[in-house]
Amino acid sequence: MAGEPVYTAVEMTAKAMSRFQGVKTSRKGLENIPAEGGAVLAVNHTGYLDFIQLGLAVSAAGRRMRIMAKRELANNKVLGFLMRGCGVIEVDRAAGADAYAEAVNRLRAGELVTVYPEATISRSFEIKAFKSGAARMAIQADVPIVPAIVWGAQRIATKGKPRHLGRHHFPVSVAFGTPIEPHEPAATLTETLRNEMVAMLHRVQEDFDHPAGAYWVPRRLGGTAPTLEEAAEMDRRDAEKRRTS
Repeated sequence: MAGEPVYTAVEMTAKAMSRFQGVKTSRKGLENIPAEGGAVLAVNHTGYLDFIQLGLAVSAAGRRMRIMAKRELANNKVLGFLMRGCGVIEVDRAAGADAYAEAVNRLRAGELVTVYPEATISRSFEIKAFKSGAARMAIQADVPIVPAIVWGAQRIATKGKPRHLGRHHFPVSVAFGTPIEPHEPAATLTETLRNEMVAMLHRVQEDFDHPAGAYWVPRRLGGTAPTLEEAAEMDRRDAEKRRTS
């Protein structure tokens, strides 16, 4: 994994930050990450920084990931430099064809491309409806999809809630499931992927203490997070505001 100084520097900074925060990370299924060759890494999305623990877990398996992220983030000069140095695939939400083509090329070149099938953060902390992009690019590049779950990182920083960037000792779990071979139609593959990730999320949650009434805990587990339906309505209102502003 040599030859990428920016990626190495970002990785070292992420490790140092995690140690400072006292993040208690558990990892399962690292053997499911292919030792070589391309694969789509499909992960749930509950917080702004969940990619950090995901990336460190992928690194522990001897690989590096190329995450797909919205292009607006690169408008910041420093962040843009870091994104380019880490091989981030920039996504223009108004015209995503170029990013999709780039992802397929990266997969064919043997890289791990990380995709959030939910597209945006899940305010309910449940698995939202999936976009079909992960399935379609896996089929086109003829590579497997590795389902992944990150749980607990929403306590550090998530949408509309206080951020805890100092020392906190929060537990975070990262799990990787058995690779799913690509098969058509994409809609069926997408459904298979989502079902597997829902099951994985529930298994990971079994090892967690979920305090009653906590904002970061799903309603299903006794927390005060919005339900999937309530969160969908919140997302709809936010999208409407963006269109009219």
